[in-house]
Amino acid sequence: MSARLLRRVLQEREAAPQDPDVAGTKQPEDEEEEASPPRAAARNLFDLLGGGDEEEEDKEDEAERSEPLSYTEQRHSVQKKPTNAVPETNKKSKKKKKKGKAEPSSTKSKDEQSLDSILEDLSIEKKPMQQRVHQSDRGAGKEIETNEVGATSVLAIDPKHLKGENEMRRIFGSKVVDSFENQRNMPSSSRQVRGVRRVAHNPRKTLLVSPPSYWPAWDKSISMDLIETKSGLNYFRYTFDPSISHVQELFEAAKAANDLNAIAAILGKYPYHPESLLTFAELFKYSGEHQSSADAVEKCLFALECAWHPLFSPLQGNYQLKYSHDTNKPFFTALFSHMKNLDRRGCHRSALEVCKFLLSLDSDDPKGALFCIDYFALRSQQYKWLEQFAEEYQCDNSLWLFPNFSFSLAIARFYLERDAASEGSDHADKSTSVDLMKQALMLHPLVLHKIVDKAPLKDSSWTQILRNVFFGSAKPGSPSLEHMINIYVERHYIMWRFPELQNLLKEAALLVIESLKQDNREAQDWACVRKEAFSSEKNEYSHLLVSDFSDTTPSLPPEELRPFMVAPGMVHEMPPIEQEGAAGPERLRAPREVAGRNPALVFLESLLPWVDYGDNHHEANDENNDD
Repeated sequence: MSARLLRRVLQEREAAPQDPDVAGTKQPEDEEEEASPPRAAARNLFDLLGGGDEEEEDKEDEAERSEPLSYTEQRHSVQKKPTNAVPETNKKSKKKKKKGKAEPSSTKSKDEQSLDSILEDLSIEKKPMQQRVHQSDRGAGKEIETNEVGATSVLAIDPKHLKGENEMRRIFGSKVVDSFENQRNMPSSSRQVRGVRRVAHNPRKTLLVSPPSYWPAWDKSISMDLIETKSGLNYFRYTFDPSISHVQELFEAAKAANDLNAIAAILGKYPYHPESLLTFAELFKYSGEHQSSADAVEKCLFALECAWHPLFSPLQGNYQLKYSHDTNKPFFTALFSHMKNLDRRGCHRSALEVCKFLLSLDSDDPKGALFCIDYFALRSQQYKWLEQFAEEYQCDNSLWLFPNFSFSLAIARFYLERDAASEGSDHADKSTSVDLMKQALMLHPLVLHKIVDKAPLKDSSWTQILRNVFFGSAKPGSPSLEHMINIYVERHYIMWRFPELQNLLKEAALLVIESLKQDNREAQDWACVRKEAFSSEKNEYSHLLVSDFSDTTPSLPPEELRPFMVAPGMVHEMPPIEQEGAAGPERLRAPREVAGRNPALVFLESLLPWVDYGDNHHEANDENNDD
């Protein structure tokens, strides 16, 4: 039965009680019409999906036009109703809802009938559909975490927490973040106000960053190739387009000459050149313009992500991007800088996800993500995940032996114990936080002295503790371990400013002193463990700078950078961008002579990331002697 015939039946039902003559006598035709809807619905339930047959609707329209209840009679019946009565349309909708509850198999209008009721009428189970929708809502990360990644599921990335904007919205609210984004998009609106016609461009959506609207379209100057597949892992490498291979040569020449104008000219024609963007990101960082530095890093990540291979995705654990390839290095540098920028903004959970991604790119961990992943886990309160990571992540040595993990696991257990005490649960089967902190101090006693100096801890009791022979005469044992301790103290010292952690550290230190008074052989046993774990005579982590893990950035006034910028009259001496490899690095190599130069200028020059004095100053001396 069509919707129009059902509407006519409901209208007659509403008009019947208001007319006593009609109420007393019920026509047989009405009884047949009232009984007809269930029989009509039982004929074919699939008619609900199509809204009925058109031929039947045409016949019913003709029947309706021939019925005695005309439009004037309907208007007359409405005028006879009391003024305080509910409108006819509302009463019809209410009666339809009640009828739908009493008779689930009754028909509804195509616009009003929901998908769930249709599935009920067709006796189709809704649970599989709900499961599929639920899986699509929560993202592909958790599915891969249990199915595809397997043993390395602890590094599975949650895409919801990968962008810093999402965490900022959870912390400060959407209004604050949206106002900041509107200010960020001001460059495009300001150009339009000044009368410059600008083509609106909507950049593609990416996982790592949210590109603003005023960024230019990606120039496709770089791509990613699949090198090989080995042991279930796909190995990738970035490649530059052959038509712009000369741009890299010009960048190297400008870098050797410390010519920032030439690098800016490269970005003017190729706005997504990765190394040029990273160079200006460092320049902005030393100038104190952290937002401009972060924008340059995000722009570099946007270009590199647009070049991803279809088989490469951070949501899957079957990829490797080796740092040994020179074209892959900008991606590692940009990710590491982006991670630090997120931490500076207070987005610790997003920084943790980026750190997990950085660690999964190359199993050799060239940027030292392993030495700061525990810090981001503690700052984002991912204590259980940190314990799971220490148990499941495969490394040459046990992660518990590293200075950062030995202390961070004790801190994580401390907060888990506090949460368990508030919830009334028990963790008696695990070691206590005091025991873990005691073991960390026995294994790395040198950390205590450095923490007290760096934090700093000004309580007088620390002076008495450090006078103990075990802590006062502590030595690192190997260059690698000393370097790791310096990185840990520089990265984690801010954690020890919390009073509860200071009490935990003090209690564990006093227990260490008391136990050594009873048996001094325990200290020798821990020294053997330390020597066995870090037996190398050279610093295996010399490529990691302690300053890279610091929160503080040395500022450099913009006027101090002018000596490194070529004067406007000298720009014509640089080869044009369109010229392919006209001048090699040898022609534009700047002298690295140190003697006789201004010490302040030499110091500022040494801050530039690409300056390497090496043996070049000897070559400059030879040239001067020949002259």
